[in-house]
This record gives sequence, C-alpha cells and structure tokens, in this order.
Amino acid sequence: MNISNIYRNRLLNDISEGDVGNKLKIAGWVENIRDHGGVSFIDLRDMHGVMQVVMRDTSLLEGISKEDCISVEGVIELRDQETYNPKIPTGTIEMEAHSVNLLGKVYKQLPFEVMTSKETREDLRLKYRYLDLRNKKVKDNIIFRSEVISFLRQKMTDMGFLEIQTPILCASSPEGARDYIVPSRKYKGKFYALPQAPQQYKQLLMVSGFDRYFQIAPCFRDEDARADRSPGEFYQLDFEMSFATQEDVFRAGEEVLTDTFKKFAPEGYSVTEAPYPVISYKQSMLEFGTDKPDLRNPLRIVDVTEFFQGCTFKPFHAKTVRAIKVHAEMSKGFHEKLLQFATSIGMGGLGYLEVNEDMTYKGPIDKFIPDNMKKDIAEIAGLEPGDTIFFIADKEERAAVLAGQIRTELGLRLDICEKNSYRFCFVNDFPMYEYDTEEKKINFTHNPFSMPQGGLEALNSKDALDILAYQYDIVCNGVELSSGAVRNHNLDVMVRAFEIAGYTEEDLQVKFGALYQAFQFGAPPHAGMAPGVDRMIMLLRNEENIREVIPFPMNGNAQDLMCGAPAEISEKQLREVHIKIR
Repeated sequence: MNISNIYRNRLLNDISEGDVGNKLKIAGWVENIRDHGGVSFIDLRDMHGVMQVVMRDTSLLEGISKEDCISVEGVIELRDQETYNPKIPTGTIEMEAHSVNLLGKVYKQLPFEVMTSKETREDLRLKYRYLDLRNKKVKDNIIFRSEVISFLRQKMTDMGFLEIQTPILCASSPEGARDYIVPSRKYKGKFYALPQAPQQYKQLLMVSGFDRYFQIAPCFRDEDARADRSPGEFYQLDFEMSFATQEDVFRAGEEVLTDTFKKFAPEGYSVTEAPYPVISYKQSMLEFGTDKPDLRNPLRIVDVTEFFQGCTFKPFHAKTVRAIKVHAEMSKGFHEKLLQFATSIGMGGLGYLEVNEDMTYKGPIDKFIPDNMKKDIAEIAGLEPGDTIFFIADKEERAAVLAGQIRTELGLRLDICEKNSYRFCFVNDFPMYEYDTEEKKINFTHNPFSMPQGGLEALNSKDALDILAYQYDIVCNGVELSSGAVRNHNLDVMVRAFEIAGYTEEDLQVKFGALYQAFQFGAPPHAGMAPGVDRMIMLLRNEENIREVIPFPMNGNAQDLMCGAPAEISEKQLREVHIKIR
C-alpha cells in the first residue's frame, strides 16, 4: 500500500530485509517494552504487523508506556541471528530508532493487557471494546469478516443479483419477534419500526420487476441473546428471485455458500458439495430430534413406538418411544454418566439393551421383551453384535427433543462426530400453522408470507395443522444459517391464509397495505432466503460465541456497555416525540 505522510511512510507488513539500510518512518502502538540497561527495545504494532524497535539512545524511551500511540523514524537493520523471531514476518529485521514522536498518550492504567484480552471477563472486554479490538486474534476476526462480506458481494453480483438497499425506518409488522419501535416527532402517537428483515420490501422489489435482488441487510429484533444469536441487531445475506421455484433458490444458496466456505474454511476442512441433502421437517424431527440436524454426527434416531405396544414394559405404554443405536466401546460407568445427563434434561430414566455376539440381549429392559419379538427389534433398529441401543419415551413432541439431546450427547461423549468439516443440508416442508396454547388459536409457524403447499384448495379443504408450507432452512453443523420460502404472491391465497390465523382482510390492508395493494397489479411468483452473515463467520472462525465476530456487540442483556445504551433521554426529547414515561 502506498502511504506517506508526517506520521509514517511504510506499513509494518511492507517492510522486509530488502529495506535494510533504508531510513523509514513507522507508526502504531507500543505492544511491549524491554529495558536491557544501556539499550531498550519496544514492539511496535500497527493494524498489519509488529516490528521490533531498538533504542540505543535510551532517552528516546522517556515518557513512553505500553499502548501509547507513537511515530518512530529510524534505519532498518538486520537482527543478530540468535535473536530472530520466526513468529512474525519482520522477525529477522528491526528498526534502530533515531527519533520518537508521542502521538497519543495513555493517561491511566489499562483495564487489561491487550495481548491477553480474550482471557479477560466479557463485560470488561465489551466496555473497553476499542482496546479489545487491538488484540490480534480479535482484530483478525473483524478483518476476516470484512473479507467474507466483500466476497459475498462480489459472488452475488457475479450470479446476476443486483444490490439494493431497503429502508431502515419502516412500519411495524408481525414477523415472529418483537419490533424495536421508533416514535415519530411529526405524527403524534405514531411509530416507525426497525426492520426485523427486509421481507416486504424485497417482495415489493420483485413486483417492481427486479429479477434478482440482494443486500447485506441489517436486521433488528428485540429478542434475548444466545451463543449463536446477537441481541438487537444482526446481518444477513438477503436475496430474492422472481420467476423462481424452491429448487432455484436451493441452487443459488448452494453456490454462494459452498464457494464462500471453500474459500474461507480453515486449512484441511471439507465442505459439503452441492446438491445438499434435503430433509423434511418431519423426517428431521424423527431422525435427529431437531430441525437443525448436525450431519457430522453419524447416529440416527428410529421410532419403536409400535413395537413397544406389544411388550410388557409399562413405562413405555401409551408413549412415543424413540431409540438410538450405537456401535462403540463404552468405558466403565458410561451408562451411569449418561443416565445422569438424561435426568438433568428432565428424563425419568434411560433404558438400554446391549447386543451379545449370539444376538441375545442384556440390559434392564430385556426381560420385558417377549422372546418371539426379539428378532423384530433387531430388524427395526438394524442391530448387530456389539451394539447398544438406548430408548427415550415421552409425549411425541418431547420424545423427539429428548432423543435429539441424547443423540448429541452420545456423539460428544463417544467422540464419533466428523472432524474438520462443514456439513450442510436443507430442511423443508415445515408446517404452515401451529396451535398456540397460550392464545388458544392457530398462528403461523414461521413466515406468514409463505406459499402453502396445495394453494387455495389446501387452505379451504385441509385441517390447518396438516398444511405444509414451501418453507426451508439451510443448516450447517447443527446451526441454522438461513431461513427462506417460496412467497405467497396470490392475493386470494394470502387473504385466506391470514384468515385462518385470525386476520381479517381489513387487517391485511392495514398491517400489510403495500403488499396487499401490490399483489393486485400483476405480482410474479418469487422466492428467496437470507443466510446469516454473523453465523457464517462464527462457524468459519470456529468461535463458540457470535459476539467474537461482531465489531461492537451488545452483551447478553442487550446492553452496549461501551457507549451506555440503552440510556435515559431528556424530558425535552421525550416531549418532542410525544412520549411520557409511566
């Protein structure tokens, strides 16, 4: 990079042995100071690298402390061979300082050591995030983030998508999470909302005649934090396609994600090749106990409910029973530890059978299985000598979830999950509706703008809870990267779909007026999805917490500890937007 001004004329990573003998000016922060009596050394750090600076005139070090921002002028020289530092690119050279200019002074004690900031408690790191970001590992995550986003933009453009920015101030709409609302100064008692996603706008772009849209979209949702979810705001690669089917979106999603993960995955990692496996929601809940299946885990869940209705084991009667077969060496006490885990997640127990060499069984449930049925369980579960099969029984929905947790725990405890890999799949055929036990009514399961499978006929003739939607997720290593859908572009279908969920046509006109009107003017069929950028980068960097890949994240309680948000505002500001605090 070409730079030259009063502070520096070279970046540290641009200096090499070819510069030995040259007089240069460099600038950055003092990472370390070593005083050897008669000669002093500092490690100077800029955004791009680290350089050792030797001060044979030790008076140059006077008034300099760690993390001061300085500019140094001097001559590049070779280090003595025994002092080479192979850990840094400039490890064979150093600068002999002739002059030092203090640009930014550290006035008080640092709250933590920058070089070890990742070992500091999180609240302190977030309060002084600008210092935390000086740490090489933290800074490299943000540089990596920039590179990934730049690649995504170029890739989408190459695929024929047009980048268009949609509004940040918009109307509130029910999309599944709480809105952040913004009071209007000009219109008393009325509010804007920050977009949970650019959902309506991107559909309106399709009605406008833009075939392929995308943006790196900021989304705002007032929801609680998780390890893979940042509270408040997040970014997604939002894209939509006109005259497109579910399969068209799958192909586009596979192309951009496969290419991105192949380019940025750590060395030695493998990435699922397109086409990705497609798993229905029903199949996913049965075989994996979750709608976010981790395909690195080879274990699968089987349904043995019907089998156990013919047995004499009363705890399994009138319950859904799921089983997981494992072929692995189990250490002494393994069953007891797994039982402890099972009880910790709310299970009453964890039955199991071990398969002997002669295909007989041993275990606490064996005596409850009639001899003439023992061959049946072997066929249902595909049992072989040396296998162990675990049983989970509960109400259907809970049995699925518990079996999924046991499957995950077995994968971890037995260390049988595939290493160094990114395993993608689509999960599709989600239910269109669900019954809300609190509100005692039928609600949309996910996105209300999805096309129901079977269209208007299905809405009119089928039980609402049996209707599937053209909705789909992309899952990678057990993390939901993206949700998407074929959109409902037909006004008659839209009116009926919302009617089932308790909305009148008048509600539609008020809450979704733009879409309601637009769909009366020749809307094309369209579909899309929105992979989460933060989650992609979290996976690619092997970080366990999403806040590690966000420049200025909120904490788990949705607070900006650095700038003090949320904060009280003045009475004058409240009056201007017609708000009184109760």
